[in-house]
Amino acid sequence: MKNLISILVLLLVTPSFAFAHGDHDKPVKQKSWTISTEKRPVEATFLLSKNDTIYLENAGGKVLQFPLMSFSEQDQQWIKGKIAQIEQLNHPKATPAVPSSSEETGWVLWVGLAFFSFASWFLWKRKRPIALTAMLLFSAVLFGFKNEIERRMLGTDPLFVNSAFEPFKPKVATHWDNTWFYVESKGIPDHEMMTGIIKWQQQVPIPQCYLGSNAWQIPLNPELAAVPVPVNDQHFLRGAVAIAANGVPIFNPHTNTGVDAFLDGQLDAFGGHSGRADDYHYHTAPLHLDAQTTDILPIAFALDGFAVYGNQEPDGSPMLPLDDNHGHFDAAGVYHYHGTPEAPYMIGAMVGKVTEDATLQIIPQAKATPVRPSLTPLNGAVITDCTPKAGGNGYTLTYTRNGQTYQVDYSWTPGGVYTYQFISPTGTTTETYNGFLPCEVPTAVEDLAVLNNNVLVSPNPVSGSTSLKIISLNDASMMGVKIFDANGRLVFQQENPGETLETGNLARGVYFLKIMLKQGEISRKIIVQ
Repeated sequence: MKNLISILVLLLVTPSFAFAHGDHDKPVKQKSWTISTEKRPVEATFLLSKNDTIYLENAGGKVLQFPLMSFSEQDQQWIKGKIAQIEQLNHPKATPAVPSSSEETGWVLWVGLAFFSFASWFLWKRKRPIALTAMLLFSAVLFGFKNEIERRMLGTDPLFVNSAFEPFKPKVATHWDNTWFYVESKGIPDHEMMTGIIKWQQQVPIPQCYLGSNAWQIPLNPELAAVPVPVNDQHFLRGAVAIAANGVPIFNPHTNTGVDAFLDGQLDAFGGHSGRADDYHYHTAPLHLDAQTTDILPIAFALDGFAVYGNQEPDGSPMLPLDDNHGHFDAAGVYHYHGTPEAPYMIGAMVGKVTEDATLQIIPQAKATPVRPSLTPLNGAVITDCTPKAGGNGYTLTYTRNGQTYQVDYSWTPGGVYTYQFISPTGTTTETYNGFLPCEVPTAVEDLAVLNNNVLVSPNPVSGSTSLKIISLNDASMMGVKIFDANGRLVFQQENPGETLETGNLARGVYFLKIMLKQGEISRKIIVQ
């Protein structure tokens, strides 16, 4: 009895206690196919369909191929269903994969644990061993349930985060590790900038280098703050509070002087302007991005790790009432914000834990680099146009003041020489600065969308005793593979792999497979049964 009680107590205090998944250890079965060109039924497993050609693999590992129309009508229906199932697994819909629980659930579990702890002590004193054993067993189950909820609250599926940025690649690049999701960009959107500003700081947009160690960082393990910190004229007055899906940073609606930038006339038609480092950024929600995606995807991610949506919920339904933080929890218990045309526009308070430094900015924070001294407001100026140069290395900004037209014509060289020409009715002055070297966002040589569709990962789901095959249909050269678990931990990596990966050492669960090719990187979700 003492040994049993010791084991149960150990279960109670071991934080890694969790429940096993259901029994899915079933081998991959060969299917019997009826094919018009074959005299006998073909015993094989389905691999893939490409250009109406079906690829099968027999028990000996040989790959067979037949036209789709040569299969029986029943087999064709089965194949179409299987293709749809594989497509859903390899290209999951952009919804949060890891649900979480509300804080109320956690409190209920803690109260339950306290009650059962007291009851266990009482039964021990009364020498009721059978009742005590049952009580300890139930407590262990309850504590394991609590740990499972807390574990699931921590993680955000990096592929879900990545889906928000996919429509804007290759102008943005993304990658991630166990802790952070990194967004690389030059901070320049596709839409027109600066036009419509009536209170201008005399700053103009230049591409920044939000790359490498200066990339934007989104936490993949967001934590709810005990007290959300308001995004107002007292907090987060420097730097970004979120990063838009197009790679443009989003600042507090209030400027560093404490005024509402939109109401003060400092923003263009898209809610942005250039800061003191000539860095373009938004001060309101980039609601226009909602129309540039085919799915209901986040338009931004706050730097506390929570998604920002437009005027629809993640399932496509109309936006529900918002709380004081300008968001709410969804049915799965996952928090998200919403952008609106009215104040506070996007984030009323940071629901997740963030660190605000002495300069009133969230850290870590990507930095914009100036190439010239910042200027002062030019009263009476109204920006009427900002046209990019044909070579992509500059802009011509046009504004009016006191009935006259002025321009700032500026450009940069590959060597980092920035030239500003200030054109007025009375003449032109030129200023030249030696600044940072212009950079480029890492991009693939080949369109990754095409590349992704030509790499087969099969079978998926895969049994622990079955090899995982990675087949490139367009001879793309594989440089390496990495496998991450659902918590973002690297569990396997291999350089220059062949077409076969052994998955026998992987526990049952969901994993993310990153395939490094010479043309770029692609990711797939795989399930080990």
